[in-house]
Amino acid sequence: MAEAPDQRLADSRPARAPALRPAYSRLSGARLYLCTPDRPDLAEFLDAVLSGGVDVVQLRQKGLEARQELALCEVLAQAAARHGALWSVNDRADLAVVAGAQVLHLGQDDLPVQAARAIVGQDVLLGRSTHDRAQVEHALDDPGVDYICVGPTWPTPTKPGRPAPGLDLTRYAVTVAVSKPWFAIGGIDAGNLDQVLQAGATRVVVVRALTEAADPHAAARELSGRLR
Repeated sequence: MAEAPDQRLADSRPARAPALRPAYSRLSGARLYLCTPDRPDLAEFLDAVLSGGVDVVQLRQKGLEARQELALCEVLAQAAARHGALWSVNDRADLAVVAGAQVLHLGQDDLPVQAARAIVGQDVLLGRSTHDRAQVEHALDDPGVDYICVGPTWPTPTKPGRPAPGLDLTRYAVTVAVSKPWFAIGGIDAGNLDQVLQAGATRVVVVRALTEAADPHAAARELSGRLR
């Protein structure tokens, strides 16, 4: 009797059209994406920023054991459900599957997109970081990528030593990234947001602008209002 087809091959088939994925319409409408580390008041902080207008939230905490990260993912999942937002896992395709994440974000040094897609299946949205024109073009052409992040716009301590291509790359993305949602990222806050908007971006990823805010809800509300 012939052997059954390898499930891994079945799962690595081209992803479904983005518009057919349940979360894609919410991603398309997203404007404000937050990456946050763990913190003692994580659940309360998430409620504050999500009620203030954050559309997507991602846990970015290096060095966690899998069980620790899964526990934090549950906090993100519950908060996102309360506010109708999307939530994302960074780097770890295996944890995205176990935790039931809606979004998996991949850096340039993480799993190849096709390998990640084979792990998470067809319904999880995949994002890709891009840092130069060639990476932007490649991610836009990759059918497995659903959205891209473009930057860093300014140097940021979350990625020490990484050169910042600046607003020039943002302006370039405006001219080519017409087929997929894209977010400007890197050092963006209320003080420089106008420069990012003037360069043509309509979506941004922030970190310290909210994680270090004295009033996270008010800070999120201000950023969200200026993006819409």
